Amino acid sequence: MSRRTRRERTAAPPGADGVARCTVTVCRGCCCGTTAKVPRLDHEAQLTDLRASLSGIAAIRRTDCLDACERANVIVIQPSAEGRKAGGRPVWLGQVNDPGAAADITAWVRDGGPGIAEPPGILDLYTFQPSRRVRAELHDE
Repeated sequence: MSRRTRRERTAAPPGADGVARCTVTVCRGCCCGTTAKVPRLDHEAQLTDLRASLSGIAAIRRTDCLDACERANVIVIQPSAEGRKAGGRPVWLGQVNDPGAAADITAWVRDGGPGIAEPPGILDLYTFQPSRRVRAELHDE
């Protein structure tokens, strides 16, 4: 059984234009979100900041574990329906352990996210490709 058994969703309603928004999945399980693995980060503050800055713009999900513990903290940006139609696919970001990275993620999602807007170049440093099994469990494919 997967460690991903409990998920908390904060669904963002469609914008005034009726367009569906990106989904931002934030891992806060066994390694991500713990001071033992990433001691210099206020994990709850990072999640709170993402929720506040993306309120009404994106759906924010908190999940127990994305099975990429070696890359704690992990955040996945899933495209909106429009972004997926334009060729956007989920983008996995690892080691998101500083406020600057979270600010870059916020700016990108505000601009439309995968398939709609180019990510800030700095996010290339965080991007990784998880195993097919892990992607399938998040329903990315």
